[in-house]
Amino acid sequence: MAADQAVNASWLVQLNRYSSALLALIIALLVTLLIIPIPSAIIDALLVFNLVLSIMVLMVTMYNNEPLQFSMFPTLLLITTTFRLGLYISTTRLILSTGSAGSVVNAFGSIVIGGNYVVGIIIFLILVIVQFVVITTGTTRISEVAARFTLDAMPGKQMAIDADLNSGLITEEEAKQRRRAVQREADFYGAMDGASKFVRGDAIASIIITAVNLIGGFIIGSTQQGLNLVDSLQTFGQIAIGAGLAIQIPTLLLSTASGVIVTRVASDSNLGQDISRQLLAQPRALMVAAVLIILFGIIPGLPKLPFFIIGALTATASYFINQASKRAVAEEESTIQESKPAGTESMIDVLQVDPIEVEIGYGLIPLVDPDQGGEILDRITLMRRQIAMELGYVIPPIRIRDNIQIPSSEYRIKIKGVDISKSQIILDQYLAIDSGITTGKIAGIETREPAFGLPAFWISPERREEAEIMGYTVVDPASAIITHLSELAKKYAHELISRQDVQQMLDSVKQNSPVVVEEVVPSVLTVGEIQQVLQNLLSERVSIRDMVTILEALGDKARSTRNIDILTEHVRQAIGRNICRQHQVEDGKLEVITIDPELEKEISDAVEYTDQGMIISLDPSTTYKIIDSLSSSLETALAIGRRPVILCSANIRRPFRKIIERKVPNLAVLSYNEVAPEFEIQSVGMVSLT
Repeated sequence: MAADQAVNASWLVQLNRYSSALLALIIALLVTLLIIPIPSAIIDALLVFNLVLSIMVLMVTMYNNEPLQFSMFPTLLLITTTFRLGLYISTTRLILSTGSAGSVVNAFGSIVIGGNYVVGIIIFLILVIVQFVVITTGTTRISEVAARFTLDAMPGKQMAIDADLNSGLITEEEAKQRRRAVQREADFYGAMDGASKFVRGDAIASIIITAVNLIGGFIIGSTQQGLNLVDSLQTFGQIAIGAGLAIQIPTLLLSTASGVIVTRVASDSNLGQDISRQLLAQPRALMVAAVLIILFGIIPGLPKLPFFIIGALTATASYFINQASKRAVAEEESTIQESKPAGTESMIDVLQVDPIEVEIGYGLIPLVDPDQGGEILDRITLMRRQIAMELGYVIPPIRIRDNIQIPSSEYRIKIKGVDISKSQIILDQYLAIDSGITTGKIAGIETREPAFGLPAFWISPERREEAEIMGYTVVDPASAIITHLSELAKKYAHELISRQDVQQMLDSVKQNSPVVVEEVVPSVLTVGEIQQVLQNLLSERVSIRDMVTILEALGDKARSTRNIDILTEHVRQAIGRNICRQHQVEDGKLEVITIDPELEKEISDAVEYTDQGMIISLDPSTTYKIIDSLSSSLETALAIGRRPVILCSANIRRPFRKIIERKVPNLAVLSYNEVAPEFEIQSVGMVSLT
């Protein structure tokens, strides 16, 4: 058995290998049919092959689960149409030249006609009419509608793929495959829209060619072959109708296959299974049909036996299907009870903690529910994309839950299951934020903007224009929540990035720069140590998008030290140009607050690196003076419209950041080594102890 399977597999491999040559041979055969006279024996074989091919195509369309599994069907339809055209020409040549077209044509003619030419012509016309008026017309219309709907739905499908990719539900490779599937679907239905016209034209051509064979054969037989009118009609009528039927029946099968493939929707099973499962899914429908059939049999004048037999069979089928459905339901319930005892639930699901979670009161559900116009879910996707562009890290998917235990207008943001922040939202009003340059006080409910804690007012929609004229920044409730969520996601990004996230980033880099990754991981640093470096960078909102440069810097420095703080500073110097661009006030210009050299020396002397990390031994009074001097310099700079950063020596940059991070967490601290040569430094203040 195994040997037979191996032989079959080898045969298929060889066939696939020479498929291009086989296709060229088929094209050559088509050209031969159109030009060169073919013996009747070969015509017989080709007619049988045409019938087999049509049956095989019809069966393939029925057994496929979705149309794209037979995506080459439009091209195959064109080839088979051309093949039938060649058969028409070859059989017509034989009929008109020899008065015979082979045993297959004669057999079709004698069986269908049965000695009555009128009956044969009528049967042939009925077949053509069924194909042309019913199947082909319907298939053409469905193909047109499917092509139009598929093209109209493409933008929405592409956006859905982008949304899933941005939310982390699918990988980049999966997104590429889904985009390719969408494009193939559009191409397929577009091609089917045109290919269905081939079948329509084939039906028309069959009528014309059969009429030509019949009339032309009758004329040739009576004028050139010396047959009388009756013998000529008998001879060429049988051959013409037989040839038309021999070629038209496969055409009818291909028309049916076209209709099947354009009416099929994606399914997990083939057409036969779908029909049996869905048509027989309702035993009541079968029972109603059985009762109606039996009632028809009671009507006087109608034959009782066929109605009663069919009605009884239908009722019996309904009964057995109903019993089988009841047993299946009982077995399923029994299985559920055995596998999940009462009161038991999955402890794993209970223990899972979402990285980011938003709980909303029931009054805020309209902001989330798309059916009620809620747009927060879409805006979260855009927010995650923006953060990814800014920080180089895709934050985990954000789960939104409704919680009836919190006030209806309140929402809470959790990081790893812990409440981080909360705020109140008034659903039908706007939030007017005091930008500091307002010209008056707007009438509304006084509050605080949730993201930055700025003074604000909830105002009615009618006052929105008035507030904007007065200098307020006016946002809708959804924007207020998204801004709040975005700021917290950036603030806690260093806590959200996990070892698994780092490994995925390394795998992504490895696809294009394998040497960089292999040099560092795991021979020099572990994934956990790289994670700590990235956490240090994200804690100061430094972008980690340039992972290649980060890994190269780690590879250079990690051979001499594995101290995470020192490695972080070395990485910052390597990506210093990006850091400077992040904080420049205009092209190539940095506004900075420097540190007095004596204070730098004092801080440097107070820093000690141990196995537990960096220790800063400064007395509280010195720390207080540093904070006080920094606050004064910041106030002076902000008063004149400056947006400075701290600039200091590389050896005290991180210690100074540790000293001030609780008081001014969003103030950036840069070292001189991080400033690229093309940046101009403008000092707007100095921190000192005097």
